[in-house]
Amino acid sequence: MNIAFIGIGQVRSALAGQLVGLGHTVKIAARDRNSDKVKAALAKYPNLQVAAISEALATAEIVFLATPFSANQTALAESGNLSGKILVDCTNPVGAGFTHGLNNEQSGGEFVQNLVPNTKVVKAFTIYGFENFENNTYPGYGDLKPAMLIAGNDPDAKQVVANLCIEMGWEPVDTGNLAMSLHLEHMTLLWIKMARLQGLGSGFVWAKLQR
Repeated sequence: MNIAFIGIGQVRSALAGQLVGLGHTVKIAARDRNSDKVKAALAKYPNLQVAAISEALATAEIVFLATPFSANQTALAESGNLSGKILVDCTNPVGAGFTHGLNNEQSGGEFVQNLVPNTKVVKAFTIYGFENFENNTYPGYGDLKPAMLIAGNDPDAKQVVANLCIEMGWEPVDTGNLAMSLHLEHMTLLWIKMARLQGLGSGFVWAKLQR
């Protein structure tokens, strides 16, 4: 699958690296091919490709939005026509003190959808830190896989993203429509607070146990 990343940082370069390791063609859509973030991603994952924004997005079957949330509006404005494409929103609106950056009035996923109304936005790959995208294996739990919660309005788009989750060793959990992104964003904040502030560390994930 041809995949493009708008933005690349520590968390999403790990995700991009995992995807390219599975045989997908992954391009970083970059304004500056020589930026420190692009260089760091290529140094760690040399099979990633870098292309001009228009080139990377034109051939992409699925696009990952991986900028800081505050940069989403500018990044999407520079991305041109994304109509009909699946846009995976990997961003989180984080406010002061690890509060929700949109004051719970709207989810970040819905904010992104409003910026690009003709795309199929799926919220995914947000509820952990970069460590679990570099390594999401947890031996000793049998067939139980770490959960990856997703949300979106388009069932077919969610299925494409769910299939990628399965490829990468996650159990996709469809939480419902895009408005549910608000709760996923709060799960991200909870994970950050537990891992970073309360000293639990990054080696834990959410899982789905069902009778």
